[in-house]
Amino acid sequence: MTETATLDPNPALASAVTALRRFNRFYTRRMGALDPHYMGSELSLVEARIFYEIAVGEPVLAKRIQEELGVDPGYLSRIIGKFARRGWIERGRGADARERPIALTGEGRAAFAALDARTFDETARLLGGLSEQDVAGLRAAVDWIADRLGNAEGQAYHVRTWTVGDMGMVTARQAILYQQVYGWGPPMEALIGEIAAGFIRNFQPGREQCWIAERAGRMLGSVFLVAEDERVARLRLLYVEPEARGLGIGGDLVARCVEFARAAGYREIVLWTHAVLTSARKIYAAQGFVVESVETHDDFGKPEVSESWRLLLPD
Repeated sequence: MTETATLDPNPALASAVTALRRFNRFYTRRMGALDPHYMGSELSLVEARIFYEIAVGEPVLAKRIQEELGVDPGYLSRIIGKFARRGWIERGRGADARERPIALTGEGRAAFAALDARTFDETARLLGGLSEQDVAGLRAAVDWIADRLGNAEGQAYHVRTWTVGDMGMVTARQAILYQQVYGWGPPMEALIGEIAAGFIRNFQPGREQCWIAERAGRMLGSVFLVAEDERVARLRLLYVEPEARGLGIGGDLVARCVEFARAAGYREIVLWTHAVLTSARKIYAAQGFVVESVETHDDFGKPEVSESWRLLLPD
């Protein structure tokens, strides 16, 4: 089949379509998706995917699977009937077949576990020749593509601890956002850069940490917890990208700070923030922090109301 782009005058879009189709052909062949016996099982690729939906969603309704995958209802019914005859599933009660919840039997769970393990092993073998850096890059690329093409699962995020290169990104993103929204400019960027550099220079494993929230290889937020003294930790530089607000990232990051501080033996956590950062203040209050003092400064070029907060960590 030849690649053509005569129907679309946009050369960039045509090139992307060609590349995506080429990758689809490569990947389906490499993973054996065209084999009538998926991963050496008795199932086709479509049957294996429906089996997966039942396993991860049980109890699940047939209409839910049909809506999720866009499978013809009659075809889906035949596949579910096939699973039932093999003793892999059992049906609950419902008004009609599509309303009867489906769950795996013990035999079905064993069959799915075997198929899932083979799929994992084959995928791992595909990645076996890559370096750790290449694997990380591949994951970020896959997540990026899924995110851009509207994958619902891509809306999720994950949190990791810091690594080399993160401090520069944290400094740049926060400085840009604070300049765009509040006009705090170079003084704020200098402050953030000093905090980030000091964190790297004086990092105390087990006593300090920085967490990065990301999705599809893109940083969505971060927070630091550093040692003030033996009893007191300081929470610093909490931020969340505007595109990611509403996902609970800020609360997640602050909760990790509190949990880490307790485990490290701190008795208190303190922080410094500003009255205009209303979302952050709500997160701190929800975790039990309280305002201890308020003052006005002009360190960023104009008067701003700053606040000092504290959280006591009981034994």
